[in-house]
Amino acid sequence: MKLLIASDIHGDYKRAEEIFNIWKDGSFDKVILLGDLLYHGPRNDLPPYYNPKKVIPILSEMKDSIIAVRGNCDAEVDQMVLPFPILDDKKEIEVDGKRILLIHGHHEIDAEGFDVVMSGHTHIPVLEKKGDVLYFNPGSTTIPKGGSVSSYGVWDNGKLSIISLDD
Repeated sequence: MKLLIASDIHGDYKRAEEIFNIWKDGSFDKVILLGDLLYHGPRNDLPPYYNPKKVIPILSEMKDSIIAVRGNCDAEVDQMVLPFPILDDKKEIEVDGKRILLIHGHHEIDAEGFDVVMSGHTHIPVLEKKGDVLYFNPGSTTIPKGGSVSSYGVWDNGKLSIISLDD
């Protein structure tokens, strides 16, 4: 199975378009969105191409492929304009025989029983094994932090990669 994994778009329509084009050209089975889709949040500066209304149709085009969880900047009003569920704080999926927990990352979680935990929130890419659990954060498409670059992730038959959008 091949997954496109993105987090923290924060209403930047150019980055949403990039993710859409990667999805369209990459024969992905699913798109995992790890929260903070439309709103930039009070702690972040406005992204360079901030226009949540332009992000809505871009993400809507992928609606049948998307599995999403709620970020700390996502609200019920966002669900009113998006045609796929975004308000679950966590989701559990199984891919290539691995049990995966999807979260945004702003709440404490119990990772027991999972092989992989995918999260966003920090805007910093992570691919790190702790004990029996692999922790994965694709970083932020829009507002990278901690010296990182804008990025997304790919799961390709069990192999995880973090890929720069700035190349």
